[in-house]
Amino acid sequence: MTHSLIAIATAALVLGTGAASAEVTRHPIPNSDFPILQAVEIPADATLVYLSGTVPQVIDEKAEAGSPEQFGDTAAQTESTLAAIEAKLTALDLTMGDVVKMQAYLVAPEGGDAMDFGGFMDGYTQFFGTDEQPNLPTRSVFEVAGLANPAWLVEIEVVAVRP
Repeated sequence: MTHSLIAIATAALVLGTGAASAEVTRHPIPNSDFPILQAVEIPADATLVYLSGTVPQVIDEKAEAGSPEQFGDTAAQTESTLAAIEAKLTALDLTMGDVVKMQAYLVAPEGGDAMDFGGFMDGYTQFFGTDEQPNLPTRSVFEVAGLANPAWLVEIEVVAVRP
């Protein structure tokens, strides 16, 4: 009899918690149209999903293996990396709109003095802040000396929320 009462109490608690579920609150940067958030609030009953760093996909199969041409420039690498992240999220029943935090690591292209932030933004804005997917994440972008493959210019980690 005690097990039945515990089960009923647990079910009532779970049902009650679900009914009072809060929403993710996104805070844009005041007076700015830059496509990131200033902050995001996650309700206590949400599940955070951390995706490992994702790297560029091969976009030119005919290019020499491991060459920069195989992966493209910063914009192309950002686009292929975000497409791979989108596929991973889809497999987890999530979308790019569920992403709340992003960390991007960029390497200066060969012969360049600094990371190609403009190229990164070209790829990024195809996935975030669009009419089809208006949700923005909080985000940090770091210039790093190198990544595991010398031809990679981009690696991105994201955190998504399952409300």
